[in-house]
Amino acid sequence: GVGFTAEDRASLLATIDTSADRLDRVVGNLLDMSRIQSGATNAILTATAAEDVVAAALSSIAAPSSRILVDVSEEVPLVLTDGALLERALANLVSNALAWSPLDQPVRIEAATVAGDVQLRVVDRGSGIPRGDRQRMFQPFQRLGDSPSHGAGVGLGLAVARGFTRAMGGDLAVDDTPGGGT
Repeated sequence: GVGFTAEDRASLLATIDTSADRLDRVVGNLLDMSRIQSGATNAILTATAAEDVVAAALSSIAAPSSRILVDVSEEVPLVLTDGALLERALANLVSNALAWSPLDQPVRIEAATVAGDVQLRVVDRGSGIPRGDRQRMFQPFQRLGDSPSHGAGVGLGLAVARGFTRAMGGDLAVDDTPGGGT
């Protein structure tokens, strides 16, 4: 019996859509973490183009194009990886970087060959991560500097990203960004 204006309905529907997407990500991360912890993550490695994984990851999180810069060299060879697991890991890393970066500073996604290995980097201009917290940040349910302004996650994204990366035989490392950030 409540009468809503068209604008009110549109606003409520947008809120419902955003909340449903968030719930889907939380449930997905919970299921992924349980698979990782039980050893039920089976990586199926195939030759995969880095630019395809980047595009799929960005599509899955609906990242605003104004906040993302992609620099994937054409010379990056195909990567022997599980494309679906790498996509999920990358989406979690980018979501985290977006949450911690200033709105006027885009997050960069870079891919390049370094010493024979393909490195995929997510670079932000946030406040950085103290060295003493860098291992703890990959533990399930950890939210460093917990603050409502840094997203509404439950602290599983980075743990899932590391678990999937290791399941594929890769490594996930944290470095400082020159000038600030991670």
